[in-house]
Amino acid sequence: MHRNAPAHDIDESELTVTAPKTQAAGVKAVAVALERAVAEMGIHRTARTLSRLNQRHGFDCPGCAWPEPSGHRRPAEFCENGAKAVAEEATLRTVDPGFFARHPIRDLEGKSGYWLGQQGRLTHPMVVRPGDTHYSPIGWDAAYRLIANALRDLKSPDEAVFYTSGRTANETAFLYQLLVRSFGTNNLPDCSNMCHESSGAALTGSIGIGKGSVSIDDFTEADLIVVAGQNPGTNHPRMLSALQKAKASGAKIIAINPLPETGLLGFRDPQTVSGLTTGVSIADEFLQIRVGGDMALFQGLGKLLFDAENRAPGTVIDREFIAAHTHGFDAYAQRMRAVDLTVVERATGLTRTQLEHTAELLATSKATILCWAMGLTQQRHGVATIEEGTNLLLLRGMIGKPGAGVCPVRGHSNVQGDRTMGIWEKMPESFLDALDTEFGITCPRHHGYDTVEAIRAMRDGKAKVFLGMGGNFVSASPDTAVTEAALRNCDLTVHVSTKLNRSHIVHGRTALILPTLGRSDTDLSLGGTRQQVSVEDSMSMVHLSTGRLWPVSDQLRSEVAIVCELADELFGPDHPVPWSTFRADYDAIRDVIGRVVPGCADYNRRVRGRDGFQLPHPPRDAREFPTTTGKANFASNELQWLPVPAGRLILQTLRSHDQYNTTIYGLDDRYRGIHHGRKAVLVNPDDITALGFADGDLVNLVSEWTDGTERRVTGFRIVAYSTPRGNAAAYYPETNPLVPLDHVAERSNTPVSKAVTIRLEPYCAGSRD
Repeated sequence: MHRNAPAHDIDESELTVTAPKTQAAGVKAVAVALERAVAEMGIHRTARTLSRLNQRHGFDCPGCAWPEPSGHRRPAEFCENGAKAVAEEATLRTVDPGFFARHPIRDLEGKSGYWLGQQGRLTHPMVVRPGDTHYSPIGWDAAYRLIANALRDLKSPDEAVFYTSGRTANETAFLYQLLVRSFGTNNLPDCSNMCHESSGAALTGSIGIGKGSVSIDDFTEADLIVVAGQNPGTNHPRMLSALQKAKASGAKIIAINPLPETGLLGFRDPQTVSGLTTGVSIADEFLQIRVGGDMALFQGLGKLLFDAENRAPGTVIDREFIAAHTHGFDAYAQRMRAVDLTVVERATGLTRTQLEHTAELLATSKATILCWAMGLTQQRHGVATIEEGTNLLLLRGMIGKPGAGVCPVRGHSNVQGDRTMGIWEKMPESFLDALDTEFGITCPRHHGYDTVEAIRAMRDGKAKVFLGMGGNFVSASPDTAVTEAALRNCDLTVHVSTKLNRSHIVHGRTALILPTLGRSDTDLSLGGTRQQVSVEDSMSMVHLSTGRLWPVSDQLRSEVAIVCELADELFGPDHPVPWSTFRADYDAIRDVIGRVVPGCADYNRRVRGRDGFQLPHPPRDAREFPTTTGKANFASNELQWLPVPAGRLILQTLRSHDQYNTTIYGLDDRYRGIHHGRKAVLVNPDDITALGFADGDLVNLVSEWTDGTERRVTGFRIVAYSTPRGNAAAYYPETNPLVPLDHVAERSNTPVSKAVTIRLEPYCAGSRD
C-alpha cells in the first residue's frame, strides 16, 4: 500500500509563537505519537510496530540510545519521539524510480530536508553520472562494480573516506571497519566525532575508558543526580521515567542548562493514572547557566568543596579513595584553592548563594551521578569541562560505587556500539593486532581522518571517494557551504540510506544511493532465515534486535549484505575474510566479534540472555583504572569561559521537539512554543531591546570567526525567551552554516556548535544565506 507524501514544504511565514509549556509528555504526547504513526504506517502496521518497539524479542528503537529497564517492561516501552522515529522508518510512503524521473536534481536542491524526508522510503539503487540531470536506476551488481572500480583507481586507499552513522548495528559496524582496513585505510569518521568525542577524550584520560560508569539501576540508588547541558524531554524522553523513579526513591535532581527545558521542570508519565492528569517536578534545582560557563561552575564547586572540608576535616573529601585510586590530587587541590569565585559568578551568571547550595548538595550526597550531553561536549573547552565534572566525582569517591558515576548520555541508538566494534580512526594497536591474527590481513597503523579532517581532505582534493553508511552527512556536519563543496569535489559519493536526504542531492561527480533495510524491517538471509542484529546502549548493555515488518521493496538489502557483497566485488574470491559466510549467517559474524573485540567473549550466547549482557568497565566493576598512571587522574585545567563581545550574542544550536538529529518529523516545537516553522532565534528580552530590535522582527544571523570570515543565514524570527543575557539559541541544521569548520574543541576536534559568536542584522527580502 503506497501513501502519498505531503506536497507542501516549510513556509516560514506561517511560523507562530505561543507560551512555552510547563509539563512534558502526558496525554498530548500519546496523541501526537499515534497520530504521526497512523499517518505514516496505517492502523494495522502501527499496532504491529509499536507493540514490538524496545521489547524483548522485538526491535531496538532507531532513535536514542537510552537503555531499556532491566526488569519488567511496560507495554509501551517507547516515547513520543521514538514513535516518530519508527513511523519515519516504517512508513508506507516510497521514493521509487518514478519519483526521481519526475524530479530533476536541480529542483530537489531547493527542497528542505523536512520535505525530502517526508517523501518516504527509498526502494531501488539509483545513480547519477556526470552530465545527468536526474537519478536513474542501476542494478546492485553494477553499483558494486562502480564503487570497486573507483576505489581501485585511487592512488592510495587514504583517498577514500568511509563514514558511519550511529544507526548502524554492531554486525555491520564490525564488517564495515574490516572492509575499510582490508582496503588499507583508517579513514573511518563517524557521527561520534561530532557529538560525544569530547566525552571519550576526557573520560579516557580521567578514568581510562571513554564510556559511562553507571547502569540504569544506579538511578534508583542515587541520592543526587546532576543533569548538565542536556534536554531529556526532547532528546531522551525515556530518561524522564528513570529520573521520576529516582525522585520517588529520594534522589534530588539538579538541572544545569542555559534554557529552562520543559521535561526537567515538569513530567507527566502517560503510562500511569496520575501522569495523565498531574505532573511531577523533576528538577529540585535549576541553574540557568551562561553558555560555556560549565567549566567555571565545576571549578567553583571544587573550590567550595575544599572550603567545606577545611571547615569540617574528614567529612567532605574521600581521602581513602583518593589515596588508593587517584593520581594528581595535589596539583588539582592547589588549582582549586586559587579559584576566584567572583570570576565564577561572572562566567556562569549564577549567584554565590546558588553555588554554595549546589556545593552543599554535593558535599552531603552519598551517591552522585553526573549526566551530560552535547551542551558540554560541543564547547571549545568541552574536554576540560568534562574532566572538571569528573574531578568532582573523584573528590567524593563517586566512581565504582552503587548509585554513583559518570553518565554521558549518547544520542544515536548505536553510536557507542559502533565505536566498540572498531569504527574509529584511531583504534589501538591491540585491536588491529587481533584483526590481523583472526583474518590473516595487515591493517594499516597510521591514523585516519575524523569528520572535520575528512571534510578538509575532500575540500582540498586529498580524498576523492566518499561512502556513507547511513546518516545525513551534509546536514550533520558544520560549515554547510564548505561541506557541500567538499562532497561536490569528490569523484564518487555513495550513501547507504533508508530515506531521501540532503546528502543525496549534494553529491560527487558520480553518485550512488543504495537503499537498505531499517531496524524494524525483516532481514532474511540467503537461506530464508530471519537474522538478528545487536546494539549497545549508553550504559554498555548489548542486546539483540529483530525486525518484523515486511520491507516496502524487494530491492532493499541489509547493511550486512551490502558490505559483504561490495567486499566480494572489491577483493575477489581469494580474500582471506569469509564475506559470503558472513552474508548468510550473522551468528558467524558474532562468533568472530567474540574472538576479536575486548569484552565480547562468548558473544552469541551472552547476547541471547534475557537482557543481553553488559560490557566490562574496570572503574565501575572493580575501581581499576586503565590509564597511563594506573589510577584515576585528577585533571588540572586553566579556567576558560566565554565573555560576550559588545553588541554580539553567543549562539547555541539545538533540536526542536519535532526532530531527531537531522531528521525533521514535523514543525511543532510545542514545549518551547514554536509552531509551523523552524527559523526562530531565541533571545533574552533585554538583549533584544539593547540590540535595537523587537520581539517578532526578522533578522539575519551572522557568525564572526577569528580570521575575519563571516557566515550568514537569513530570515530568522526573533523570539523573546528565557535565556541568559548575551546568549541565544536556534535550531540546526538551519544554523550549521554558521559553525566554522575550524571552530573545534581542543583535544577532540568536535565542532563547537554550542558557542558561536553572532550578531543580528535586519532582514531584507531577497537577501541570501
